[in-house]
Amino acid sequence: MASSPSLPPPPKFHDLLARDRLALFLDFDGTLVELAPEPGAIDVPQDMVDRLHRLRDRLDGRLALVSGRALDDLENHLDDIMVCRAGSHGVSRLLADGSRLGRAPEGLPDPVVMQLREFAAEHGLLYEPKSHGGAIHFRSAPEKEEQAVAFARSVAEAHDLHLATGKSIAEIVRPGANKGGAVRAFLSEQPFAGSLPVFVGDDTTDEDGMAAANECGGFGIAVGERDSDNARYHLSGVSAVHQWLEL
Repeated sequence: MASSPSLPPPPKFHDLLARDRLALFLDFDGTLVELAPEPGAIDVPQDMVDRLHRLRDRLDGRLALVSGRALDDLENHLDDIMVCRAGSHGVSRLLADGSRLGRAPEGLPDPVVMQLREFAAEHGLLYEPKSHGGAIHFRSAPEKEEQAVAFARSVAEAHDLHLATGKSIAEIVRPGANKGGAVRAFLSEQPFAGSLPVFVGDDTTDEDGMAAANECGGFGIAVGERDSDNARYHLSGVSAVHQWLEL
């Protein structure tokens, strides 16, 4: 496992575009926008959608956002976005025109939702309902991380579900909900088919996306200070991502 800051920066973006038929897969929180204490408190630049549309056009459509957020939540922050996108850790996928790619994800069973809500309320934590799952956030109480993750893991195991952990979050999702699945699904469609995939992300949940990019002949770029099993390159933070992408 490599420490991200020890990895080199990626080649210049315009050089990659000139050399390869590039496909770009971007995480959202912590990659395109700074993290916030709560999911709804992020600060999204007013012209972010226009910037992403210009980037999409430079890539001839081969741009996809791959987020842990549900798609409706992502779109609340990106009005009228017309870029391929995958929410719910990649399991819910839309093409640029809004048509669905694959089946819609299932939500969590009601008893699981109730247990997560009650735990969060009892411990003063934030519970975030999602169309595909549910998340306990402990950014405001980092001392409760171990307890929250252990509880979420026990619930997931009891119901044959999957636990996804990231920066200050313990999230329960259906099995198979990971960002690598989104990368592979988009790469099987035009205009992505036959391109060189690059996945950019800041969290452990992005490792599956990077692994899929590697398997398909591309590479991953880790954002921020963290360890990564699958990244080849590193960018220091959100501003460095914007600079690299010439957003």
